[in-house]
Amino acid sequence: MKRNKHLPLTETVYYILLVLFEPAHGYLIMQKVEELSQGEVRMAAGTLYGAIENLLKWKFIKPVESKDKRRKVYVITDEGKKVLQLDYERMKHMNKITTNKLL
Repeated sequence: MKRNKHLPLTETVYYILLVLFEPAHGYLIMQKVEELSQGEVRMAAGTLYGAIENLLKWKFIKPVESKDKRRKVYVITDEGKKVLQLDYERMKHMNKITTNKLL
């Protein structure tokens, strides 16, 4: 099986995709990523918007309607869910073989 060219996802992108299972705007995405990562991942606005630009280009996320016209809101796409699942499976496998070696 051919490996997906987007894998492995960066930690930042992984968290952004997880957050976007529910629609969110940029500042909320930054807050939720920090919350999910227990403070380990803190993004600057430039990092977030660079990641959003790439995720839109790869069709892993898409913009959705927002009541607040000043904010752009995004949500994960089916393609984004597929690549997230692939990376999750990759990490599960790595965790399993590492556990077997360490224990």
